[in-house]
Formats: sequence, C-alpha cells, structure tokens
Amino acid sequence: MNKTVHITGATPASGAEEFADLGEMFRSLWRQKRLIAAVTFLCVALGATYAYQIATPKYRATSVLLLDTSGRQLVDLGVSLPSLGSSTQEINTEVEVLKSRRLLQRVVFAENLTQDPEFNDALQSPGLTARVRGWLFGSTPVDNSPAAAERRAINALLAAMRAHNLPKTDVLQITVETESGAKSAALADQIARQYILYQMDVKFDATKEASNWLSQRVADLKIQLEDAEARVAAFTARTDVVSRETVLALDRQLKDMRNRAETLQGEKEEARRRTNLLRSLITAPAQEKSEQAGDARLTRLFQTEGAGDGFDQRFDLILSRATLQSQRIQAQAEALGKGITELEQRIATQSNDLIELQHLTREAEANRLLYEYFLSRLKENSAQEGIQQADSRILSNAVVPNLPSEPKKSLILVMSAVLGLLLGAGGAVIRNATQNSFRTASELELETGLSVMGQIPLLPTKSRREAVTYLKNRPSSAAAEAIRNLRTSVLLSDLDAPPQVILSTSSLPDEGKTTISFALAQNLVGMGKKVLLVEGDMRRLVFSDYLDRGAPVGLLSVLSGATTLDEAIINDPALQADILMGEPGEVNAADVLSSQTFRDFLELARGTYDHIIIATPPVLVVPDARVIAPSVDLILFTVRWDQTPKEQIKDALRMLSSVGQPVGGLVLNQIDGKKIKRYGQGRYGTYGNSYYTN
Repeated sequence: MNKTVHITGATPASGAEEFADLGEMFRSLWRQKRLIAAVTFLCVALGATYAYQIATPKYRATSVLLLDTSGRQLVDLGVSLPSLGSSTQEINTEVEVLKSRRLLQRVVFAENLTQDPEFNDALQSPGLTARVRGWLFGSTPVDNSPAAAERRAINALLAAMRAHNLPKTDVLQITVETESGAKSAALADQIARQYILYQMDVKFDATKEASNWLSQRVADLKIQLEDAEARVAAFTARTDVVSRETVLALDRQLKDMRNRAETLQGEKEEARRRTNLLRSLITAPAQEKSEQAGDARLTRLFQTEGAGDGFDQRFDLILSRATLQSQRIQAQAEALGKGITELEQRIATQSNDLIELQHLTREAEANRLLYEYFLSRLKENSAQEGIQQADSRILSNAVVPNLPSEPKKSLILVMSAVLGLLLGAGGAVIRNATQNSFRTASELELETGLSVMGQIPLLPTKSRREAVTYLKNRPSSAAAEAIRNLRTSVLLSDLDAPPQVILSTSSLPDEGKTTISFALAQNLVGMGKKVLLVEGDMRRLVFSDYLDRGAPVGLLSVLSGATTLDEAIINDPALQADILMGEPGEVNAADVLSSQTFRDFLELARGTYDHIIIATPPVLVVPDARVIAPSVDLILFTVRWDQTPKEQIKDALRMLSSVGQPVGGLVLNQIDGKKIKRYGQGRYGTYGNSYYTN
C-alpha cells in the first residue's frame, strides 16, 4: 500500500480565517456586480416613479399646547377631576386623550369632515386597485349612513394626526398631515381647541357630580351623627357610670388583695408542713420528738424529766396548736379568694361599661367631624361651580406649510438604492450558492475530501501541439511553474516509494487530462527521469495531435506480441520522453486492459522506466480507467475549472473508489487567469508576475 503524505500550510489564526471569509464574500458579490447594479437601477427607477409620479403630496402642520400642572385640586375626595400633574404617566395619559375617538368626534363635527372626500373615502372615485378588487371579488356595497361616515372620518383623522410630548417639558405637539396645507393647520388648531373645551366640560361635569354626591353624603352623615348621640344618651341613662379613676383605684385594691393571698399561700404551706411533721413524730422516740418539734420547752422537759407524762402532754399541745393554726390560715385564704373574685367581677363590669361609653362617645365624635368636614367641602365645591378653567392653553397655533412633507423623495431614492443593493446581493448569493462547478481548489477539496495536487492555468495556445512546445520553450511561464508544482506534489505523495505508474483520467472528455499527462512527462524528463507515456484511450486516438508524426504500431501490437516495446515506442524532440501510441482494434479495450498481458507489460515497463504515465478515457464514459486503476501507484484526476459538474465528479470518484484504488490527487485544470482573480485565487499570481515569462 502506498503511503500518502499531505503537505499543508500552517493553520491560520481564527482572525485570518474570518478576514479570508469576509474577503471571499466580497469577491463573491463583486463577481455578480452587473446583476447587483441592474437590480439596484431597477429599484431606484421604481422608487423615482413612485416619488415623482404616483405618490400624493402631503402637508404637515403642528399646533403646540402647554399643560398647566400648577392648578389646585377642587375637592380632595377623588370625586372631582384632579388638576394635571407633571409626571410622565399623567402627561402620556393626556396624549392618549388627544387621540381618543370621543375628542376626535367633536373635531369631525366641528370641521364637517364627513363631507370631505379625503376623510370619507365613500365620496372618492374608486381607484385602479379598488376597481381590480371589485372585478376579481365582486363589489362590496358601501354603507353611507351617518354613523358609518362618522366612523370613517374618525379613522382617517386618527391616521392623519400624531400627538406627542416633548421630552422633559409640559408641552404637547399636535401634528396633522393632509393633502392640503391649510386643512392640516385648521385641523391641528381645531384639535387643540376641542381638547381645551373637553377639559372644561369634564371639569364642569365632575364638579356638578361632586356637588350631588356631597349633598347626599352630608345628609347621610347628619342622620348617622344624630343616631350616635342618641345611643350615648341612652347608655348613660341606664348604667351607673364610674370614672376611670375609680376603676384604677379598684385595680390597686385588687393588686393588694392578690399580694396578701400570695403571702397566705406561703403561710398555709408552712403550717401544713409543720402539722404533717408533728403527726409523723407521734410514734417516734422522745429524743427525736424533742429534736424535730422545734419547741424549747419540750426540749427542756426531755432533758430534765425524760419521756414522761409532762413531755407527752407538751407534745400533744404543740400538735393541737399547729393543727389549729393551719386551719385558721386555710379559712383566711378561702375568704380572701372569695373577696378577690367578687372584686374582679365588679372591676370587669365597670370596665366594660366604661369601654362601651368611650366607644359610643368616639363614634359620635367621629360622625360629628365627618359631618362638619363634608359640609365645609360641599360649601367650597358649590362656590366653585361655573368658574372652572382648563389645565392647558394653546402655546402656538399651526402654521400653513408651503412645502410638502411627503413623499420624502431623497429618502425614497436612497432607500430604493439600499433595497436594490440588498436584493441584488441576495440574488448574487443565491446565484453563487447554486453554482454547479468548482472555481477554487478549496471548494474542490472541501467537496471531495481529496487534496488538489496542482492548479494548471489555461494555456495561451490554439492547438495541442503548441501546448507541448509552449511548455518547452517557456520554462519560466506560470503554466510551466504550475506543472512543476504538480510534479513535486506527485513525487512527495509517497516519500518512501514515489509513484512509478501514474494513471491520468477525468470524469468527462475535454477536461485536459491528456495535456496534463504530456506536461507531467515533459517535466519529469527535465529532472533526468526516464519516462514512458502510454495512450490508454484506444477509441479516441489524440496523441498524434500532440506530435509531429504518428506510429505504425502501438499498445495493442505490443500486448499481442506482434512487436516489442522498444520497436513500438517513439521519442518526440519537444517532449524527450518515450511514447507508446494507442491503436484501434477489433478487441474490446476493457478486456485488453484487464488482461494479465497488460499487467505483465506494466511490470516490464517498471523495470525499464522511472515513471509510466497512462492517459485513459473518462471514467463516466467507459470502464477503462477503473480496469487499469488496481495496477497503478497513483491516480491523477483532472477537473476542468468552472466547467465540470460537481455531481459527475463525485460519481466518477465513487466509481474509482469501488475498485479499491482511491484517487491520489486532483488537478484543477484550464484555470482562466483573468476570471480566477474574481474568485480570490489569483491574488498570489499578482505578486509573482515578475517571476514568470508568459
């Protein structure tokens, strides 16, 4: 198996790739400059026709309003119309009021716009579009009722006007655009006037509504006040109301009793403990009784008399006294607890009565305050009826314009040109995307996955014979240098064993594979190599077109044994390589080329020549190239620049791969030096022109 070495340049930086892609994009557009220019010219012509012939001139007039944000509020209850504030939200609200249908309805009536054809299209003669629509879909009956006419006029006025707030000011601008300058100015001023009248009407209605509401509210509050005062009087009459100070004194007394109860509780526990202790000593020895009883006299009796009758009587007396003391304390605690309960109930009753009285009193006082407040508001509001002022005034009336605002002819022309450029560029991109041939080596490598070993320019010759002579006589030409680059790529394709038998083919006829074969053979001979050039196409014998003479015998004669290889080859002075011509025969060419005899012939040639180049027929036409492919070291596949269809190239490559011998390299041939610069692949030639003698 041959070892293939791919020689590639350094990987460019991402920035360089981006610039390369950008440059490729611009070059792609430049190639289609005529298409882009034509589309741009057409769009500009259409735009000019619309701007100067079709579009109806429109005139724009502006009226200016100043909002008064310093007015005071009529009634601070939310029931009257508040004065305007200076916040962005409030000013934007007024802008929407200016564009409201209710306000514009007043303008329509004031200016009688229902009788203006510009604002009531039912009065206009049907245009071309309307006539075509009616012819296609049938005419739609027009509603000529007053309500429909009013609706159409409001819609048209809404579309013709624009209201906005100047940033960081309390100024509103009302702009109207119509077919008449005077009409635009009149409508802008009328909208401003109707807005001011609308504000005054809204304030008057709000003030009147507030007065009605306040009157009803005052009457309701008067009834509530009288009812609250009656409840206070009734409660006072049926209860013994004490003061807050009395309740506080009872609280202090209750606190003292609770403190005494806590003390008695401690004494009761102590008496119970002593009684229980003495009872537990009844059966105890006398000494333990004297020690635990805690009585000095009992202790002295024990010390003087011992456990006698006197000692027992004294112990019984101590026990009885402790029992009585415990019972007395228990009785005192129970009596004190009962007193505390009674006092708590008394305090609770009087506290509830006091709270209820305070609640009724506060309710009556609150009703009195509300009543007095609403009564004063009613008097103020009644005093302000009929003296309302609008919260805005006209700062500047509209001026009748002399020049139309639309159509903006310059802008239309510029936008038409931009649109034309975009459409033209889009068409150019689509056109380039649908290109079905290869124009650059990078495209060819990307599509096929194979390396391009050579890029051969179109030779400036008229005949095939002149091509060989041109390459011989002009070794410093760009074409000769391209062939040398191809030769270098071929020899470096396998450093360990450079290819000896080279097959040159293509997918279709007339792609220049034979010229490539002659040029490569000539270049290898220039290196001192012994080269045999074989014409493997036995159907179209074209080698004679490259030579001054033909040959009586050729490949078939050698394979059949009718002659030897040395007798069959010829040597051309311009080429200086041995040439084995093809010759016609009755046998099938594919059978001959797939025979063992042909393989033996190649083995014989390998022992004699450094390189054997076989020019075969196109892959898609006959199977000859596929038959020979397994016996060669390298397949050179020629692709004609900007000519060979992509799918046919891929089909041919698949057919060659199917025989187990993939293509070793591609040759992009017959590159047009002038056209290739448009595709970005001729830029190096510009720098290297001084090196070539074409």
